[in-house]
Amino acid sequence: MKRLSIAEIEEQLNNVKADNDPFLISLEGDERKGVQTCLARWKKQRAQEKGLAEKFFEMTAFERKYRGQGFQYIAGVDEVGRGPLAGPVVSAAVILPTDFFLPGIDDSKKLSEKKRLEFDEIIRREALAFSVAMVHAPEIDEINIYQATKKAMKSAIAGLGTNPDVVLIDAMKLDTPYLTESIIKGDAKSISIAAASIVAKTARDSLMKEISGRFPQYGFQENAGYGTKEHLLAIDQYGITPYHRKSFSPIKDTLTNQLSFSLGT
Repeated sequence: MKRLSIAEIEEQLNNVKADNDPFLISLEGDERKGVQTCLARWKKQRAQEKGLAEKFFEMTAFERKYRGQGFQYIAGVDEVGRGPLAGPVVSAAVILPTDFFLPGIDDSKKLSEKKRLEFDEIIRREALAFSVAMVHAPEIDEINIYQATKKAMKSAIAGLGTNPDVVLIDAMKLDTPYLTESIIKGDAKSISIAAASIVAKTARDSLMKEISGRFPQYGFQENAGYGTKEHLLAIDQYGITPYHRKSFSPIKDTLTNQLSFSLGT
């Protein structure tokens, strides 16, 4: 019987899903270095897939707990953008279906931009409901970032097309009409909160890139409004935009110094 070529083996390995597949066993006895390389690569990929599946299952613990109590619609809520000097604070709320499966889902900050965009598309397509809410810089300055964050989260929940039975919230405690649980580092412990984190960050990053088209000096497409060295230098050189938060240091300090100078004090 003619032995398969390395290319043919690689192609066939792509269809192997079980560790005890007879084809794998047959490859163990093939002395060709290329075959053993293919086999080792398959085993490594398989181990990674198992690890991601196990982590995904761990991250469904809160969802499984509440579904076990008879609750059906479980919303995850998270926010992004509390710390930047410019741009809105953005919150998202997501209700995932019971059979949702997306190995690799995690806190949005741990994912590459490419992976976030890929996951964002899947989440929006498969979610039973999702909502995004933003509170912009002028209102952040008016009510403070903590209250703005709460407002964005509540608005995202209210914007869901389906009323949730339970709301899982990343760290923040909210008064809502629904049963809620606040989870520290929830975006790494709950798939629903992680999904909300991804949707919120993708939405905010997209907006900051759009704003960057109007104000290219500040590098918003790269820094998302955070106080990088380049961003701070741009503020010194060009001043602030309507998207900057005047109540945040060092912008607040700069404006105070400018006012004092203009008044001659």
